[in-house]
Amino acid sequence: MAGRWVLRPASLAAGLLLWQVLTATGARVWLRFDQLPTVVEVAQRFAVQVVLPEFHQDLASSLGRIGAGFSLAALLGTALGVAVARSRLLNDLLGPLLEVARPIPAIALVPIAILLFPTDEQGIVFITFVAAFFPILVSTRHAVRALPTIWEDAIRTMGGNRRQVLTRVVLPGTLPGVFGGLSVGVGVSWICVISAEMISGRFGVGYRTWQAYTVVDYPGVVVGMVTIGLLGWLTSAAVELLGRRATRWLPREARA
Repeated sequence: MAGRWVLRPASLAAGLLLWQVLTATGARVWLRFDQLPTVVEVAQRFAVQVVLPEFHQDLASSLGRIGAGFSLAALLGTALGVAVARSRLLNDLLGPLLEVARPIPAIALVPIAILLFPTDEQGIVFITFVAAFFPILVSTRHAVRALPTIWEDAIRTMGGNRRQVLTRVVLPGTLPGVFGGLSVGVGVSWICVISAEMISGRFGVGYRTWQAYTVVDYPGVVVGMVTIGLLGWLTSAAVELLGRRATRWLPREARA
């Protein structure tokens, strides 16, 4: 266990060292590392930006959009996934619509969001919602359908009704699959919210990163990329931690 906590920061440090060497020496090994800022330059720019009010405003804007869109997607995606998997009528009614809409990239809906919603903020939240909705829906649906039928038969044999089947068997049994979809969904949400901010936002990490690119501020661009990576990692880790806490009653293999 101790070796893992040494290996992980060591691998990150090795990557940063390689980046510094390649960029500081202006290496050209097919890729043009001489065009990229060094680790030192990025660290210096990050130290400057992290104390600016605009940086914290951008963080708050992006996190607020993720929080609103992802929360809606988690609620609706989980509920609809269970409903479609449990009801043949709903599956026949909604299944074709969902399957046609699912392959459409959420970022491709930006023009539709601009036309539909009165403000850019609402449109960006909508894009974030769509990005997370389908991974959560599909993961939940598959988790419900994968439940052993003997579990439901057992509780019905003991006199359980439909509500008890849902609350005692279906929902607890699908938790690992649901949290798998939530983990994927939050990552996809970050990809799409950043892209939406670049296209139509006025604040946010994605907007600030694009602004840095337009003025040829490459250290600022990398600072934005690093910030996005850290935010995505922290939110995904929070979802996975919540999932482990919610499924502590399962065997370790099932939680994984």
